[in-house]
Amino acid sequence: MSPKDVLDMAKENNARVVDIRFMDFPGIWQHFTVPMSELDEASFEDGYGFDGSSIRGWQPIDASDMLVIPDPATAKMDPFFEEPTMVMIGNIADPLTHEKYTRDPRYIAQKTEAYLKSTGIGDTVFIGPEAEFFIFDNIRYESSKNMSFYEIDSVEATWNTGREEAPNLGYKPRHKEGYFPVPPCDKFQDLRTEMMLTLENIGIDVECQHHEVATAGQAEIDMRFKPLVQMGDQLVWFKYIVKNVAYRHGHTVTFMPKPLFEDNGTGMHTHVSIWKDGNPLFAGDKYAGVSQEALYAIGGILKHCKALCAFTNPTTNSYKRLVPGFEAPVNLAYSSRNRSAAIRIPMYSASPKAKRIEFRTPDPSCNGYIAFSAIVMAVLDGIENKIDPGDPLDKNIYDLPPEELAKVESAPGSLEESLAALSEDHEFLLKGDAFTKDVIEKWIEYKTENEVNPVRLRPHPHEFYLYYDI
Repeated sequence: MSPKDVLDMAKENNARVVDIRFMDFPGIWQHFTVPMSELDEASFEDGYGFDGSSIRGWQPIDASDMLVIPDPATAKMDPFFEEPTMVMIGNIADPLTHEKYTRDPRYIAQKTEAYLKSTGIGDTVFIGPEAEFFIFDNIRYESSKNMSFYEIDSVEATWNTGREEAPNLGYKPRHKEGYFPVPPCDKFQDLRTEMMLTLENIGIDVECQHHEVATAGQAEIDMRFKPLVQMGDQLVWFKYIVKNVAYRHGHTVTFMPKPLFEDNGTGMHTHVSIWKDGNPLFAGDKYAGVSQEALYAIGGILKHCKALCAFTNPTTNSYKRLVPGFEAPVNLAYSSRNRSAAIRIPMYSASPKAKRIEFRTPDPSCNGYIAFSAIVMAVLDGIENKIDPGDPLDKNIYDLPPEELAKVESAPGSLEESLAALSEDHEFLLKGDAFTKDVIEKWIEYKTENEVNPVRLRPHPHEFYLYYDI
C-alpha cells in the first residue's frame, strides 16, 4: 500500500484521526493520535517527533528527540474507538540523520529478515505463535513497603464452587481440566469468538479458538503463520484486540505466564519454518519427515536456548511456569509428538508444506519482534554451523529414571540465569547487525535493574507463612 492508497483508504472510511503506534523496548504498544489534517504524503518521509527519553529503555534526556515514521503497509481501521480512527505502525528513526533506531524492536525483526536473505539459506521465515491468555472477572494487587498481595477472581474458577452467587449454577472446570469442555462449563465461548472475528475483521487470519487447560478462563486463539515482521505486527494487534474485547464486556485479560498457583501456566508455542523460492526447506527424509537443515535448526535452538529465554521468557514470572517436573517444556530435547520436550515436530499433516519445528518454551509476555528474531537467529546459526541436535527423545521425560534425566539439560530456572546466559552467549545474534551490542547490553541492564532486583529485594507473602514464627 502506497501513501496515496492510505489517504484514499482514510477517505473511504471517513477517518477523522490517525493513531501512530510503535513498540517500546520491553514490549508494550505505545501510541499518539493526530488529526487527519496532519497526515499527507510527506508524513511518510518526515515522520512525527516524540520524546524518546519517556519510553522505557530508550534515549537519555539529553538526546531525547526521536521520529516515528508511519509504515503505509500497516494501515488498518481501529475496531474500538468512538471516532473513525486509522492506525499505522511506525518505524523509529533519528531526527537528524533519519537512521533507523537500533533499539526499535520492529527494526530488529526487519534486519533479521534481511540477514536470512543474505545467507542464501532461504528468503522467507514463517512464524506461527500459539498465544495463550487468561480471562478474569476481577484482579486486585498491591506492592508497597509494608504490604503485598494479589487476588484473582473468575466466575469460572473452581475455587468458587462454594461461593454464594444467587444462585451458583456450578459448571466450573477443575484445575487442569479446562481443555475443550463445551458450555455451560466453558463460559467464554462467545467472548473468544468475538475476539476471533474482530481479528479477522482487521485482516488477521485465525485458525481456531478454544478453552485451554487451566480453570478460571484460560484461552487460546491461534493465528495462521506469517512472515517474521508481519507476525510481529499481528501479535501486538492480537494482544490489543483480545484485551479490548474482554474489557468492553467487563472482563480483564492477562498474558502473564503464571497467574495461578498449581494450575497450568500460559505459554506461546512458536512454530518456525524457512522457505526458499516457494519451497519448504524443513521438509525431507530424516527423522519425523524433516530435512537435515531442520535438524540443524533444532540444534541451534537447543544450543542457544538458555540465552534465548532472556527474550522468549523475559519476566521473573516466566520462571514460575518453567519449573522442571511440571507441565512446562523445560527439557532441552526434541521429539515428534512428545509435548514434554522443548522442541516438537508436529505430525498433524504429512504434507511437506506443513513441516516445521515448534519451540514450546516461549511465553506471551515477550516482545514478539525481539523474541521471534532471536529464535530465527538461533535457527540460522544452527544451519550455518551444522549444529547436531543429538538423538530425539521419544519418551515421557517425566517418567525417566534420575540417571537418564540428569543427561537432559533444562531451560534456565530464573530470569537472572537467562540474562547471565545471554551475556555469555550472544555472538549468534550479532550476525548481519540484526541485534547490536547496544541492544544486548541495554536489555540485560534494564531487566536486571527494573525487574530482577526489585523482585529479589522484596519479601514474598508466602515467606510470612513459612517463617514469621521463627
